Amino acid sequence: MEGTAFTRPLEELKHVKSKEGEILTKPFIDVCKMILPLIDKFGAAMAAVKSDVGGNLSRMEQKYRSSPSEFNLLYSMVCAEVASKTAKSSYSCTNALLWLTRAMDFLVELFHDLLDHPDWSMSQACNHAYGKTLKKWHGWLATSSFSVAMKLVPDRKKFLEVVGGSGDLTADMRSFCEKYGPLLQENHKFLASVGLDNMKGT
Repeated sequence: MEGTAFTRPLEELKHVKSKEGEILTKPFIDVCKMILPLIDKFGAAMAAVKSDVGGNLSRMEQKYRSSPSEFNLLYSMVCAEVASKTAKSSYSCTNALLWLTRAMDFLVELFHDLLDHPDWSMSQACNHAYGKTLKKWHGWLATSSFSVAMKLVPDRKKFLEVVGGSGDLTADMRSFCEKYGPLLQENHKFLASVGLDNMKGT
């Protein structure tokens, strides 16, 4: 692998915002798609996360393709659904963006933990990141499923070797968290401004 697993997403992150500083739909979706192969490296432990992320991305992509000029800006999808009173539907793009952002919060927190706690095992890092991000939005069933999945996480050293490729993994991982994390915060801020950042799951 040329560079690390973060090399391509970092490249794509440069194109996510318009000249006016607004998040563009297609480049944002593309960055998130580039993270899917990274989730794959966790194996069976993250199968549910990958399936959730993939499903949410394809729902948003479908909406974007239905009218690329209308939905050029990421939040335009949410505004359209708020106007038509469909934003709270479990099949809405608003719901997809919310859960996509939460799943990515978890991953960014996990990468932070791997960087900041070199002595932690992968399951320690995963459980800590989960507790800080997704857990409060999950019901009993999802939390139980997550606990079971965490028993399948790969060995930390092996995982880092696989995603490290031929590049500087520490620098790339840190840079990714620093550039991608604020976009997720922006999503939360916008969703909160329309009263949709606190929807819970099962």
